[in-house]
Amino acid sequence: MDYKGLAQEILKQVGGEENISDVTHCATRLRFHLADDKKANDSAIEALEGVLGLTKSGGQYQVVIGNDVSHVYAALVEMLSDQSVCSPEVKKQGPLQTLIAVISGIFTPILPVITAAGMIKAALSLLTVFGLVITNDVNYKILNFIGDAGFYFLPIFLGASAARQFKTNPQLGMLMGSILLHPTFISMVTTAKEAGKSLSFFSLPLTLASYSSTVIPVILAVWLMSHVERFVDKISPKAVKFFLVPMVTTLITALVTLLILGPIGAIVGNWLGDFFKWLENFGPWVVPTIVGTFSPFLVMTGTHYGLVSIGINNRMTIGYDTIAQPGMLASNVAQGGAALAIAVKTKDTNKRALASSAGLTAIFGITEPALYGVTLQNKAALIGSMVAGGVGGFFLGILGARNFSGGSPGLLTIAAYIGEDTLKYFYTAIAGLIISVIVSFVVTFILYKEESR
Repeated sequence: MDYKGLAQEILKQVGGEENISDVTHCATRLRFHLADDKKANDSAIEALEGVLGLTKSGGQYQVVIGNDVSHVYAALVEMLSDQSVCSPEVKKQGPLQTLIAVISGIFTPILPVITAAGMIKAALSLLTVFGLVITNDVNYKILNFIGDAGFYFLPIFLGASAARQFKTNPQLGMLMGSILLHPTFISMVTTAKEAGKSLSFFSLPLTLASYSSTVIPVILAVWLMSHVERFVDKISPKAVKFFLVPMVTTLITALVTLLILGPIGAIVGNWLGDFFKWLENFGPWVVPTIVGTFSPFLVMTGTHYGLVSIGINNRMTIGYDTIAQPGMLASNVAQGGAALAIAVKTKDTNKRALASSAGLTAIFGITEPALYGVTLQNKAALIGSMVAGGVGGFFLGILGARNFSGGSPGLLTIAAYIGEDTLKYFYTAIAGLIISVIVSFVVTFILYKEESR
């Protein structure tokens, strides 16, 4: 693929640099915020060789590239000035779209951190299960803290990504996360809990909460900080602005967070965890079945990021996720099975090449090539993947599959179901994956006709 040529054409068809507020990318998509979406030539972009599809969601103009997106992005940013390669500005839009854009902007950048940490923990659990390391061994402890670091310091990473989303200083955002994790504060809270005492700041009560591995408190803190910083910057004299703005912003935000926002965020996070734990006990198959069935549409509209954030919160609060990952695993690999069925049955060599590569990619965990190149183009594939996603989601839900580390749901991250020093959930996930692929392949193969589009 000619990455530079493709990047040039995309830049031209979205209306040029003057129409780009910013651009980022995720695993498969270029994500633009455009000054005016009407200036972009949708049909010309969709017709470009190397572009798998186009979608507009959460205020973003998303060009689906597939696995080569990082190369196209790298070529694109070389053509842009620095101000276009920055954090997304949330446009004025409907409440749901705004929420989706915010969630996507905050959580997408930190997914590699969570994936890396989670897979290390999964590997460590596997080593423990097979007796290659023991829990009081130095080797275990070293691997354990390496894996734990990504989760424990999650508020710092979220502080940076939330700051970029809310258009405020990323370093101060990281500082907010660091304040919540400071050893002195943690020690004070631990000591007070053990002694049965309370903490206060100038007679104002401090909630005895721990914020390591939390999600919501730091996001609320950075949201407040973005408003405080702009206000302080507006009223500060130029002569002292350099040191006065960060100092006052940090002090006000930190105190309000420790006294009010942090406890609220921790409570909400725990409530969400408790609710989904109750839901798991009440009907563990319900959510995975729904997610498995309708995940193609969730991914297409970007609303799956709401589930991703809930899954992250669940792993931070109760230790595992049964809401987002199991259903999305079934759906992802089901799309792979559907694409492979078309690859086997079609007589069109170009379609066979696309379907086979997209099918394998989907089974490994990246669905966009299959979603836009195959699933949404063929009614049989869409029906097959939805049926199989629902069946696989039901199976994983009814057997209580637990995901301990996240990652893009698929074969490459199946080890994320290893945890609690048992392979029970891992075997369940493997079985669910196989069932989803087989059901999807069979249903699609039966329904598919060569003339389907």
